[in-house]
Amino acid sequence: MFNKRVVEKLIEVILLLAALLSVFTTVGIVLVLLFQTYEFFAVVRIRDFLFDTQWTPLFAEKHFGIISLFCGTFLTTFISMLIALPIGLIGAIYISEYSNEKTRKILKPSIEILAAVPTVVYGYFALLVITPFLQKIIPNLSGFNAISPGIVMGIMIIPIVLSMSEDSLRSVPISIRESSFALGASKFQTSFKIVLPAALSGVAASFILGISRAIGETMVVAIAAGQQSRFTLNPLIPIETVTAYIVQVSLGDTPTGTLEFKTIFAAGMSLFVVTFFLNILSYYLKKKFRYVYE
Repeated sequence: MFNKRVVEKLIEVILLLAALLSVFTTVGIVLVLLFQTYEFFAVVRIRDFLFDTQWTPLFAEKHFGIISLFCGTFLTTFISMLIALPIGLIGAIYISEYSNEKTRKILKPSIEILAAVPTVVYGYFALLVITPFLQKIIPNLSGFNAISPGIVMGIMIIPIVLSMSEDSLRSVPISIRESSFALGASKFQTSFKIVLPAALSGVAASFILGISRAIGETMVVAIAAGQQSRFTLNPLIPIETVTAYIVQVSLGDTPTGTLEFKTIFAAGMSLFVVTFFLNILSYYLKKKFRYVYE
């Protein structure tokens, strides 16, 4: 029979090792990115990387302007946010403020199932369903474009925005709602003018996490957006995102150790920096919200 304190100590050590493994894995990834990115910038000037408007590292005439990849990334992200943010927020308000408990227990898990669908399925859905449908409405729409993956990414991100926003709205004390009703406010006024502003920090955090998710999405844009880096904001033509380029180079056609191969580490580091700051901002807003009513 093991001593209870020994068993608890063993469990504590196992949990500590698991936590340290996560930390060391993250540190290892960052160090690899830093090392490979340093070797890349030993050849390519940072000024060219940041301000050149062409990205053609695999062509004979090489250009390394990451801004063209970020144009595609931010374009698809913007389109997806036009879908995810309003639908997710309105759905969260309905579930939190208007639906009964039985409806909530059915509706919220049903919507969250969307997050369990593999992203490759979303990618082919954008390519084979959304794009042909949009081509009937927009005749000059290319077979690969930014708008179709943007729409599908928006659908994919709805559960993140809705779930986090709904949790934030429900965290607002019932006494605030009752005070609003006592002053003669309607259900609509209470929901949008009292409860929503009180939960604004948590809702903003859900928005930022949704944006981070869209920026880092890979398979949907790799399948449906095309692989043509362009310095453009036209959603009707093929574009390429940072993640889609990393997939393109990682397929195995580019020799390992070459400058062309190291471009994926420079692109990955750029993407890491963007999402890192977005997640820090989200954590700050979430932490601020957590202690509002404590």
